[in-house]
Amino acid sequence: MNAVLRRLYIPIIIFIIVRILFQMYLFKNLEHKATDTMFRMRGSLPVSDSIIIVALDDQTFQDLSLAWPYPRELHARLIDNLTRAGAKQIVFDVEFTEYSNPASDAALAIAASKSERVIFAGKYIRNPYNPDHEQMLAPIQPLLAEKQNWGVVNMPTDWDGFVREYNLFETMRGVNYYSIGIAALANSRIYSPEWQQGVTLSGKYLYAAGHRIPVVNANHALLNYFGPANTFRQISYSKVIDDSTVQTSGIDLNEYYDLLESGIFRGKTVLIGATLEELHDKFPTPFSTNLTSGVEIHANFLEMVRSGNYLKEFNPLLFVIVEFFLSILIFALLSWLKPLWSLLITVALIIATLVKSYIMFTRMHTLSSVVEIILLLILLYVAALIVHYLRSQKEKRYVRNAFQQYMAPELVNELLKNPDKLKYGGSQQEISVLFSDIRSFTAYTEKHKPEETVQILKEYLTAMVKIIKSNCGIVDKFVGDEIMALYGTPIAYPDHALQACKTALQMREEIKLLTDKWKAQGREGFDIGIGINTGFAVVGNLGSEQIFDYTAIGDTVNLGARLENLNKEIPTSKQIIISEATYEKVKDYVEAAFLQEAQVKGIDRPVRVYELLSIKQG
Repeated sequence: MNAVLRRLYIPIIIFIIVRILFQMYLFKNLEHKATDTMFRMRGSLPVSDSIIIVALDDQTFQDLSLAWPYPRELHARLIDNLTRAGAKQIVFDVEFTEYSNPASDAALAIAASKSERVIFAGKYIRNPYNPDHEQMLAPIQPLLAEKQNWGVVNMPTDWDGFVREYNLFETMRGVNYYSIGIAALANSRIYSPEWQQGVTLSGKYLYAAGHRIPVVNANHALLNYFGPANTFRQISYSKVIDDSTVQTSGIDLNEYYDLLESGIFRGKTVLIGATLEELHDKFPTPFSTNLTSGVEIHANFLEMVRSGNYLKEFNPLLFVIVEFFLSILIFALLSWLKPLWSLLITVALIIATLVKSYIMFTRMHTLSSVVEIILLLILLYVAALIVHYLRSQKEKRYVRNAFQQYMAPELVNELLKNPDKLKYGGSQQEISVLFSDIRSFTAYTEKHKPEETVQILKEYLTAMVKIIKSNCGIVDKFVGDEIMALYGTPIAYPDHALQACKTALQMREEIKLLTDKWKAQGREGFDIGIGINTGFAVVGNLGSEQIFDYTAIGDTVNLGARLENLNKEIPTSKQIIISEATYEKVKDYVEAAFLQEAQVKGIDRPVRVYELLSIKQG
């Protein structure tokens, strides 16, 4: 079999196998467990005091000695007391989707209406065996009649039962029903029945009250847990309702007044929910030593959004692309090395993967695959023990050595990912071309010694090349004292015309600095003229089989050279002339002045040309 094919098909097959494996629940669960481990290694994060949980806990059930569900007059009393204590928001992770008795329901509705800060809970139900059968259990009509805001409290679980994502909304019959977390965020500034109009979903983000929440799996957000259960402050439900109208534990303690006096609820978002095991609203989380109540999961979400401490997924598409190319590159490396070195490299890569993933998790709050990469590395190593004659890494070194001298490092890195761009032959590409030439350089050389001319030209070209590379350009060639630079190739990017213009202005500033330095040294300086054009050209490796020459040819390039020469005929302050095609690309970003319609050699019709003056501020 052809040696080139042998270099490709083995890592590609391994890559495909690994990708298939990690679409299965078993291997996905391994990734989840790796992430859980990083949560526990990282430990708890500090939380603000803006969220308090009023817990339906063991203490509450002991104090009240009532069967669940509690009379809704108690919840009304809770709302009254929290409102009186200055709570900014009162969010129930308790569902009032069924009627109790008219008096109790009315009392709850009246208390919420007076408070104007309550968010109730609903629930979305879908039959797993009949996905078309779905139901939205909204709060009871007396609450809706008072225009009370509400959100769903569905808690999505992974295959292993863990909660690692937060449900942002459920969609039923084309309508989005947002979670109580989103409802709380959207009503955090102004409590309004029209709050859903301010929540928008655009691309991979959900926007609510100025927050931009990354969305995964269509309607979820990754949860960046701040700690295990009981990370957020909790106060027993019975204490908050224990005022002069309610007696708990048979003793009239009136604990509410101590809370009122302390101001603990003032300006806070208060979440009400069950933390009692018997109410079955607890879930395993990455901090799985103790189950975490659903209400505290909502608290984690709110804290995450308000702090901006989001947990993000590494771009899945980018990950697949990177993983694919890394499979080929690493296999090429391992198969080229001797077995012992291959083993050491593989171990080092596994360690680096673990360290990288942990750093990305703790510092960048980004999840990247760990187990998948480790398994891939192991399989590549095993395959590389059999095949050692591949030499793909040699091509990578050639590309870097060939281009790093006159191309920006980021462009070199992109080329290393896609070396096919450098194969012999050209293609039509839209680019910008910059020509720069020293004025009267022939006369300059006649007046100076060759050694002095060479030295000053070296200083000049070195400075100009640095500017070109810093603006994502590549130095195509030097023709004596003339520089030809290309923008927008070999890696295409949209603002190549602007990068060329920035280069020209920076070159002008640099030549001033150089001239001042040369004068201070007693040496004569010189001036330059610059021309820039934008358009389509044939770009690629247009050299011979013996000599590599990545360049561009065509009318676009010819006109660029003519524009540079036009500086000798048309007086300008900056001596930078750009074509109309370039101007149209950058007119919103630069200051430029129309010069005239010039007749350029080799071009049939007059060309509108402009003087580039500066980059617009702001």
